[in-house]
Amino acid sequence: WGILKWENHADEAGSDRWLIFIAYVMGLSIGVHLLNLLVIPAIALVIYFKRSKTVTSSGAIKAFLIGVVVLALILWGIIQYTVKAAAYFDLFFVNSLGMGFGTGFNLFMILAVALFVYGIWYSIKKVKPMLNLILISAAFIIFGYSSFAMIMVRAKANPTLNNSDPDNAFSFVSYLGREQYASEPLLNGPTFDAQVVDAEPTYTYRKDKDKYTKVENGMDYKYDKTMFFPRVYSSRDQGHIEYYRDYLKIPEGQSPTFGDNLKFFFSYQIGHMYGRYFLWNFAGRQNDQQGQGSFTEGNWISGAKPVDQMHVGGQNAIPDSLKTDPSNNKYYFLPLIIGLIGAFWHFGKRQRDAGIVGLLFFFTGLAIVLYLNQSPLQPRERDYAYAGSFYAFAIWIGLGVFAIADYLSKKVDGKVAAGAATVACLLGAPVLLGFQNWDDHDRSEKTTARDLAKNYLASCAPNAILFTYGDNDTYPLWYVQEVENYRPDVRVVNLSLLSSDWYMRQMKQKVNQAEGLPINIDDEKFKKGVREVLYYQDMKVPGHVDLDLIMQILLSDDQKNKLELRGGKFENFLPTKNFSLPVNKESVLKNNVVPKAWQESIVDTMSWTYNRNYISRAELSILNVLLNNDWKRPIYFAATVPNDNYLGLDKYLVQEGFALRLMPIATPAGAEGTLVDTQSAYKDITTKYQWGNMAHASYLDPESYRMITMITNTVMGGTATQLMMEGHKDEARKVAVETFEKMPKRVYLMRDILGYIPIVNVLYETGETKRANEIVNRNLKFMTQNMRWYQDIAQTKPELEYSNIGTALRALGAYKSILASTSEKQLLQQVTDLEKSYKQQYGVE
Repeated sequence: WGILKWENHADEAGSDRWLIFIAYVMGLSIGVHLLNLLVIPAIALVIYFKRSKTVTSSGAIKAFLIGVVVLALILWGIIQYTVKAAAYFDLFFVNSLGMGFGTGFNLFMILAVALFVYGIWYSIKKVKPMLNLILISAAFIIFGYSSFAMIMVRAKANPTLNNSDPDNAFSFVSYLGREQYASEPLLNGPTFDAQVVDAEPTYTYRKDKDKYTKVENGMDYKYDKTMFFPRVYSSRDQGHIEYYRDYLKIPEGQSPTFGDNLKFFFSYQIGHMYGRYFLWNFAGRQNDQQGQGSFTEGNWISGAKPVDQMHVGGQNAIPDSLKTDPSNNKYYFLPLIIGLIGAFWHFGKRQRDAGIVGLLFFFTGLAIVLYLNQSPLQPRERDYAYAGSFYAFAIWIGLGVFAIADYLSKKVDGKVAAGAATVACLLGAPVLLGFQNWDDHDRSEKTTARDLAKNYLASCAPNAILFTYGDNDTYPLWYVQEVENYRPDVRVVNLSLLSSDWYMRQMKQKVNQAEGLPINIDDEKFKKGVREVLYYQDMKVPGHVDLDLIMQILLSDDQKNKLELRGGKFENFLPTKNFSLPVNKESVLKNNVVPKAWQESIVDTMSWTYNRNYISRAELSILNVLLNNDWKRPIYFAATVPNDNYLGLDKYLVQEGFALRLMPIATPAGAEGTLVDTQSAYKDITTKYQWGNMAHASYLDPESYRMITMITNTVMGGTATQLMMEGHKDEARKVAVETFEKMPKRVYLMRDILGYIPIVNVLYETGETKRANEIVNRNLKFMTQNMRWYQDIAQTKPELEYSNIGTALRALGAYKSILASTSEKQLLQQVTDLEKSYKQQYGVE
């Protein structure tokens, strides 16, 4: 917008203020996302075409290259190396001159301002308008970029939420460089089966009491196999290696060829991770499930049956669940066609202008594909990264109106042509897009994240410590605590962040009404570069070792308690995985840790086997909390935390709704699975939990509906089942009915059918036959229609939905077992017939 305003007024006095405005907005935009820089080459061409008296191909190429250089100078020169230079200035003043932290950093900034002032004064005095414009533009970029100073000021204030704690020059550089994320190779790198042959440490500086200390900050690995333009490089996840081999049909033991590399680039990175997103926006979208390559999840569609049949198959048996899915959007290629018409017309009428839009389209689309070099099995869809490309194509959709009007004007009156083209394109693009997308983009009813966050916190006893794992079970909890002041007494601890020294320090501090964690490890023993990871070395220690002794060994600075590593470095290590912790029964009883019914089962000593081959700061913190807490504060793990993060404590975890509480009790004989504190869970479910509009929302996003199985099976189903086993039939019935009333009345995923089994069983056993039948019939309808859909897809596509088919068969077996003890003979026969039919169809015994 800014460059077009300049282009329109370029011959007027003072028009260059638009270029300075662009520089300032670009500097500000860095604080949102670096993608804004990708418009610079297009801006360079606009300036060239306007200012040059004679436009040539070589001149356009030079302008383009200048734009790329300017982009690089801003990306690396201003954004990264300006701050790095300031950091090393600070290093010199602190370490060499003995001055305070920030002195060199501030002096660097003062000198930079002075140089800019002098340069601008010089350009005015010597009448050098181009130099003046460059210097003022650069200054305004830095002015905009200086919005990041707020991050350092905020970190200095040490607020409640202070991720990365960038309160000094070098931690700020790390923050800006996003060093917590892995970098991807671009021009040269390993293949996924390459082996590390050498490694050299990389370094940064850590802020200590009165100086900066050089510490290791990772490793620079050398590999035995490298490839130009590496696209099949990721080996950090075994799933990636398996995906590459399966996707490219590479046999085990065989290395990928450069042809395989290019195939993955064009087919997966461009086709699946860009082309699919592009067509979501201009052709149609199958559903909002994350697409990992199946024909039923996250594909583009169009609404044109022959095309969709060829692309994803199954068009003769589309289930009602997909037909009525708000995220099933069909545009019939109309926006795409209008955009292509506009693009061709644009290139025909104004090739220069079209080239600029095309360059913007490329740089914000395919160029990002090249730069990101994404590995397979991304944790979420990445369509947002290419929004600029979609904006650029939308320009051509707008120009498509002119193109169609231009064509029609040759047939009919010009005003009629303009009106007809406007109406046709209005209906074929924005109106159609709005009509199809409004229902799944309307966020006015979206309360699930907030409601479930409150349920996690409501599951915890007062003054609890709650360990969470990912973004989705942490950020909503922070929100309801910080914004709505809901349960500020619970200390939320994110295990993914706990391996960082800055987060471990923060966890020792009081926040709101929550005391700090009872961690008594001195900061010097876990600061950056110290005890980053300690590895297991089996020393054949007999029996279980007291956790206190384990901590002493792990935290010892005595070289006798360390192993010598390659390079002569000594490091602490874990000598055994068998831990024990004496239990203070008096404290357990005093703090009501264990329900009265289980108090006879309190053990004298907790003994368990640690389940990892290493200890990071996260595990070190948890173990230290266990050692020092003495049962004074309740300790919970969120129900969404993966089991391997329990550190082997599984048998001492008791379910209380959305959280698992640590209790020092022996599992009763005959008990299966996780124990459930039914009275606590029942109270939470019936008096505390909030479900918002989950049951009636017109649209639930994927992150919300993926929670349904966990809720119905684990939280509600587990509680109701255990209540039945304890003889509390009426309470079990209330929990099951609450599930029926509060959960959605539609099925989203095949696994939901399996998740409802405990609730269905309790409903039948407590006489709620009508409600149970409604759930079973709803689930069977979803199942039969989707199984028919899978079979129809298999007629033209090579792969069956084996996972979903297996889930359906397991669910049928469970429903048959439940119905066999009821009077619902007709429903039982239906389930039996379906199971028999599917087993015959898929050759299952």
